[in-house]
Amino acid sequence: MGVRYFGSGVRRVEDPRLITGQGRYLDDLAITGVLHAAFVRAAHAHARIVSVDPAAARQLPGVIAVYTAADLGELASKRLPHTVPVGNVRQPLNYQPLADREVCHVGVPIAVVIAESRAIAEDAAALVEVDYEVLDAVVDWRRALDAGAPRVHAESPDNAVASLHGRFGDVEKVFASAPHVFSETFEVHRGGCHSMECRGVVAMPDPMGDGLTVWTSTQMPHMVRRLIADHLGREERTVRVIAPDVGGGFGPKGVFYPEEIVLPLAALKLQRPVKWVEDRSEHFVATAQQRDQAWALEVAADADGRLLAVRGRCLHDNGGYVPYGLGAAVTSLAAFPGPYALQAVDIRIDIVFTNLVPNTPVRGAGRPTTCFVLERLADRVARELSLDPAEVRRRSFVRKDQFPYLTGMNARDGSPITYDSGDYHACLEAVLDRAGGDFAERQAAALAKGRYLGRGIASYTEDTGLAPFEGATIRVEPSGKVVIFTGAASQGQGHATIFAQICADILGVRLEDIVVEAADTAKFPLGIGAIASRTAVTAGSSVHQAAVAVRAKALKVASEMLEASEADLVLEDGAVRVVGAAGLHVPLSQIASRLNGMSGIPIVPGVEPGLSATAYYEARKNTFANGTHLSEVEVAIDTGRVEITRYVVGHDCGLLINPMLVDGQVRGGVVHGIGNALFERMIYDEAGQPVTTTYADYLLPTAPEVPRIEIIHIQSPSPLNPIGVKGAGEGGTIPAAACIIAAIENALAPFGIRVNEHPVSPARLRQLIRAAMPAGHMAGATI
Repeated sequence: MGVRYFGSGVRRVEDPRLITGQGRYLDDLAITGVLHAAFVRAAHAHARIVSVDPAAARQLPGVIAVYTAADLGELASKRLPHTVPVGNVRQPLNYQPLADREVCHVGVPIAVVIAESRAIAEDAAALVEVDYEVLDAVVDWRRALDAGAPRVHAESPDNAVASLHGRFGDVEKVFASAPHVFSETFEVHRGGCHSMECRGVVAMPDPMGDGLTVWTSTQMPHMVRRLIADHLGREERTVRVIAPDVGGGFGPKGVFYPEEIVLPLAALKLQRPVKWVEDRSEHFVATAQQRDQAWALEVAADADGRLLAVRGRCLHDNGGYVPYGLGAAVTSLAAFPGPYALQAVDIRIDIVFTNLVPNTPVRGAGRPTTCFVLERLADRVARELSLDPAEVRRRSFVRKDQFPYLTGMNARDGSPITYDSGDYHACLEAVLDRAGGDFAERQAAALAKGRYLGRGIASYTEDTGLAPFEGATIRVEPSGKVVIFTGAASQGQGHATIFAQICADILGVRLEDIVVEAADTAKFPLGIGAIASRTAVTAGSSVHQAAVAVRAKALKVASEMLEASEADLVLEDGAVRVVGAAGLHVPLSQIASRLNGMSGIPIVPGVEPGLSATAYYEARKNTFANGTHLSEVEVAIDTGRVEITRYVVGHDCGLLINPMLVDGQVRGGVVHGIGNALFERMIYDEAGQPVTTTYADYLLPTAPEVPRIEIIHIQSPSPLNPIGVKGAGEGGTIPAAACIIAAIENALAPFGIRVNEHPVSPARLRQLIRAAMPAGHMAGATI
């Protein structure tokens, strides 16, 4: 065969099915007798529920049931378990499946209507009368800890969720002796995550027993199984959770939501299958979001512009409930010191409740905000010392010869964080070389004509391959097909392709002969989930280990069948062949048949039945990807419009399993970051009512706003796993906002404008330009 798949840009094996309409997403499930659910959701950001009257809704023809918390009993009012164990939390206040006393943001589910169709269910939901006592809401997270601030939860002593602190080095000494210390404040604002497919749940009781099957568009089916079992007091074996094709996750689908309990409760009560699919209006008020952080920081630098230390505080908006844990805030803290070899860091993050949708991880999970503040500090040092921003980074980066590099910070389990490998300087120089050295001339020439060009760079690190494990079983069937079973769910990343590539090389089979079965708790017993850019490292390594074991088994059995030494055998073209003996071979299908057994005939001594193996790769330490982005922009000062004219990425995620898939991940991530930088912002009025609830108000980047994205791969193999890989799902997003904002600021340098926030809308830029130029006229443009 001679083909090596690992490292090749082969086409995705999933795509023929998905792009020809053969995918099976949750709403495609056609279950006989299924009922449809619609939720009655809170109309106020903060209110006591005085009463809920479903009488009128129950009278509507086609309505099967209307349930409030009281109707579904204690399980519907008991607070949900947390997706991730919640340490350090003073008030771990999670959702109830259906609220019965108080609601703490617009969109909290209060009742559910079950009907013969979704249309009837929605009409009936509008007839449910909820009497509220409206309470003061906390919307501005910057005021949440003020004395006299309203309580987000009326019976709580205050609005503090938790406080995190990370520190290393002699901070006071470094700052006291540093030649330069600069202070900055930053703000990043709340946005959502808008995957192609909204969330959805289908629950179906087992008509022949006590089992319960739940289909849900989750990133973590095994975690959902555990949490459903915990909440319902069931044994896990009685709950089967399936994540069918999922149209994008990006973090919010890693959260465990009230609907994932309400649908099973309703299905069990009615003994009928029930389906709910989120619509776009619900998505804006019922699916977790991210950001809303305010930072006040100081940076210390030496006389040459080398970064020495950072200290300060972040205020982090948690939203109204803690469904996930503190993932976004924890990751913001652990992302220090980024790519910089700092001598000291001292950061405190205070997490506060607000009457808004919960703030949980979205692509990058807190890392983009830390990258933003670190990169803007590096740019501040460069500006103050009249240095090229790239030179500040060259002088401050962790060097290649310093790996493995102990950062000084601790991971979420308290263990020291160590960067495993990388070449940060190589990424930076590769990007600068690609972009060329003529920008200053082009910028000056454009300015002379009244055009404002800017260039920005931003660098990052990302912890990937998150613990604890992921597993895989590989089984060769008598048909010759190779089946990979794993708990690693896919939301469209191309898992089936990369798992097949890893396996195919080891077993000497074609990609077409491999089938991947994933995200079904009945088919593979354990799994964690596709979050935090961890699947290639954890599940990919498991596939590798299982395939190696299957290969060893096949060689051992073939040795006896062919009467040849194992040392003389190779796997090629789906068969074990004897080197130098053309035609002497045994197909894997025959070996599988032999090991599947035949009545009265012993199998090979010392070999367990079945041509299969299971492996669990345990991630004891994180792998660290890294990279540098460069963007060029043109800002129209009369309109505030920003055009990104060039974007170059230097990206290092270890060895590439499939360069084409990594390119896709990087490009998607950059587009996500463009949205963060320029467009995406959830806006609320003073009462906590969301204002941006349609795509006419909440803007996403579209094709005209996205430049051609040039990607350069640097490959620093990770020494921590057998295939040398690191995660690639979030690296495109992490530095993008920092990079674009730096370019905008550079373009507006003639005005002396500083941009320490995002997103920056055209209106905001015009406001900044007007403030900088009170005369109202510059280079022929009226402002």
